[in-house]
Amino acid sequence: MYSHCEDGGWILGHLIDGTQAEYVRIPYADNSLYPIPAGSDEEALVMLSDILPTGHEIGVQYGAVKPGDVVAIVGAGPVGMSALLTAQFYSPGELVMIDVDDSRLEMAKKFGATKVINSSKVDPVEELMKMTKDGVDVAIEAVGIPQTFDVCQSIVRPGGHVANVGVHGKSVDLQLQTLWIQNITLTTGLVNTNTTPMLLKTVQAEKLLPAQLITHHFDYDQFMEAYDVFANAAKEKALKVIITNKG
Repeated sequence: MYSHCEDGGWILGHLIDGTQAEYVRIPYADNSLYPIPAGSDEEALVMLSDILPTGHEIGVQYGAVKPGDVVAIVGAGPVGMSALLTAQFYSPGELVMIDVDDSRLEMAKKFGATKVINSSKVDPVEELMKMTKDGVDVAIEAVGIPQTFDVCQSIVRPGGHVANVGVHGKSVDLQLQTLWIQNITLTTGLVNTNTTPMLLKTVQAEKLLPAQLITHHFDYDQFMEAYDVFANAAKEKALKVIITNKG
């Protein structure tokens, strides 16, 4: 696991500060950086630096999404949207996106969600149980708060998977007595980015279009404005922000 190497692992942005600059010194760059093919859409490839491999590896792969599955993704942020995009590699039968933001849910429809649920207006557990016989095959948690984790463990069918992608800052109420008797598989993890080469090929082949995740552009001297927009993502309808150095 790249994320847990004894000499390396998750360093940048964790053990040492991350950075936003024109030039950056990257620890262990020979194992973590990839050359950009000539003619590539560099903005699209920015999405491969973190969110796409996270949604794909920790959400879709760990969730064992397979053809015909009913998949529910709780959280329509960038990582949840990445799980939505990459889950389609495996031809699930239904892709349900759950969030509290109508604009993001509308975006999810454009990205391939077959159904959307606004959990601020209806009970998502009740809605999913109406839609399915006994719950979903895969529940992907992409927020990182106890309430969304609880939704996931409440909607998964017997024999299903709960893939926790969200970063939790405090403990959750694990209903182990129910998950155990239903043969539920629960996974968590840090992204390893081992699928980055494959994702890069799919972007090059235009089978995956991550540029659609970008909602705002700013120049290099507009950093603070960009932060303000991202801090008010719901109001600004922001998903991912690109900073361009035109100097």
